[in-house]
Amino acid sequence: MKVTVIGAGNVGATVAECVARKDMTDEVVLIDIVEGLPQGKALDMAEAAPIHLFDTKVTGTNDYADTAGSDICVITAGLARKPGMSRDDLLGKNAAIVASVTKQFVAHSPNAIIIVVSNPLDVMTYVAYEASGFPSNRVFGMAGVLDTARYRAFISMELGVSVKDIQALLMGGHGDTMVPLPNFTTVGGIALPELMDDETINAIVERTKFGGGEIVKLMGTSAWYAPGAAAAEMVEAIVKDSNRVLPCAVWMKGEYGLSDLFIGAPARLGRNGLEEIIEVSLTQSEQALLADSAQHVRDNLAALERIQNS
Repeated sequence: MKVTVIGAGNVGATVAECVARKDMTDEVVLIDIVEGLPQGKALDMAEAAPIHLFDTKVTGTNDYADTAGSDICVITAGLARKPGMSRDDLLGKNAAIVASVTKQFVAHSPNAIIIVVSNPLDVMTYVAYEASGFPSNRVFGMAGVLDTARYRAFISMELGVSVKDIQALLMGGHGDTMVPLPNFTTVGGIALPELMDDETINAIVERTKFGGGEIVKLMGTSAWYAPGAAAAEMVEAIVKDSNRVLPCAVWMKGEYGLSDLFIGAPARLGRNGLEEIIEVSLTQSEQALLADSAQHVRDNLAALERIQNS
């Protein structure tokens, strides 16, 4: 198996390192437009292999020909958020970048699976889908894995329990309109509402929604450790054909009453990419929140169309 990571910034480099350290693929290729950057980071990772004990070959390049024959591609290319910016502020510029790198990649790897990390996530996944011409089972976005990781981390901090015992579900767009679902969240099999009052749960839900922004305010730029690890977890599910059920930004074809957009939902991932979208029973209020989130994604799609036509 060969994995390409497009974008050698903090997120892309973290994806490449996490995948390499899992030692589950033959090769990881890190590609970027900046000369020397992917080569240097790849060499640094290769020199860490004897310490971390992985045999995955890590290479860096500026030439898409070196990505030929890739099985999986993770797209992290694009501008990162700065303080005061929302993910939506990146819309026009990142769409042009994502479309360009997708077309260059698929010319050399027409049978690959694409995982999009670039923001605004749901719209950028649509851009990659359109630019690639791939079927929808081979293009989806990383969002829910990251968002549920943040959600689970905050629950762990509040309860003082191991993150290993927390399972959670989150749906909707990757942003302030995401929909964490406490009724589908458990700690050691115990439903979250049994362990926390509504006020505490709501505070954690709100912190999760703005989790990325919290880090941007602290550091002056977007997060990379958790996003990189989240994308690597999705890669692992595909490489190992493990049929993991993970929340991803997927192309809706009527599920949850939604169609013709990418939005977060629980999905089963395996060797073919998206194997199944899993539908769960939502309450009326949860369904309404999901509909609001979907409308926000549609508004962003409309805004992108206006930008492209202007």
